[in-house]
Amino acid sequence: MEIAAVSSTVSVAPQSRQLLNAFSRNLGSVSSLSFGFFEKEYCFKSSRLRVSASASMDALTAEKISPAASFLDKRENGVVHFVKYHGLGNDFILVDNRDSSEPKITQEQAAKLCDRNFGVGADGVIFAMPGVNGTDYTMRIFNSDGSEPEMCGNGVRCFARFIAELENLQGKHSFTIHTGAGLIVPEIQDDGQVKVDMGTPILKAQDVPTKLPGNKGEAVVQAELVVDGVSWNVTCVSMGNPHCITFGKKGGPSLKVDELNLPEIGPKFEHHEMFPARTNTEFVEVLSRSHLKMRVWERGAGATLACGTGACALVVAAVLEGRANRKCTVDLPGGPLEIEWKQEDNHIYMTGPAEAVFYGSALL
Repeated sequence: MEIAAVSSTVSVAPQSRQLLNAFSRNLGSVSSLSFGFFEKEYCFKSSRLRVSASASMDALTAEKISPAASFLDKRENGVVHFVKYHGLGNDFILVDNRDSSEPKITQEQAAKLCDRNFGVGADGVIFAMPGVNGTDYTMRIFNSDGSEPEMCGNGVRCFARFIAELENLQGKHSFTIHTGAGLIVPEIQDDGQVKVDMGTPILKAQDVPTKLPGNKGEAVVQAELVVDGVSWNVTCVSMGNPHCITFGKKGGPSLKVDELNLPEIGPKFEHHEMFPARTNTEFVEVLSRSHLKMRVWERGAGATLACGTGACALVVAAVLEGRANRKCTVDLPGGPLEIEWKQEDNHIYMTGPAEAVFYGSALL
């Protein structure tokens, strides 16, 4: 990749400069984009930088735009700088919010930014915030519909890579993150993959939460759930956020997940009266005792290419139902995750990728 020289100097605010430096350091490793051509304007305090690129990313050209060229030049408060990441296609807008315990944008603004036609396009906006209670950082998320989930497995891997970039960390590193689901500890591996200690699964029905009665102690395992007149067997697990996992209809054949009409059936699970906080739903096909395939309907985001907490929850469900071992490869539409539910400490460990896509600024 080659970058054309910029003859003029751009004056930027400290936080903008930090993201621009990260852009300069890492542009060569940004993965290829999925669209034919793009042009983005990077807006800073006293000037703007427009970057245009072809889909092949073989060459970039940059030009400084005169401050007089736009009324936005003096509207730093109306701009949010971000880095776009994805974890197996589950994509997020990452915002450096380490200087404040309040998100820089509102939930309504987040929903607009996530719009794939009228905004940046993403499954959610993630904020890197100061740590609390002795943790290194706090992570908050706004979904694409503006709601706020407790946690996101793919998001926390993206968060870890974002922090490593902001702090210019190299090699293997781990840190503690406060989330709505409790303490999460990601570890960046030498190969760039991120291994995350996702904590222990929550199985008590009222804590998931679900109104389905416990049928295996206080847990809901292979229970009947009637959805739109059809009986499904479901197991309910919380990874700090609620999940309903199904391997098929009651008395029916095993699921073939590629045959599901997910946009039709997914919302009916999400908004079912048995889930007072709504639910994420995983539809699972068993390929072997160590290989599972899933499609997911996420609460507040709909059909996504991957869900890390969902992959963890479905391995727990598969073990509880006697369908799989404790260590599995889980195939998602966006790619595979490695999940292990360790018997020694009851913790679930997730390993998978997270990649930067592009750096930019958006108007609020």
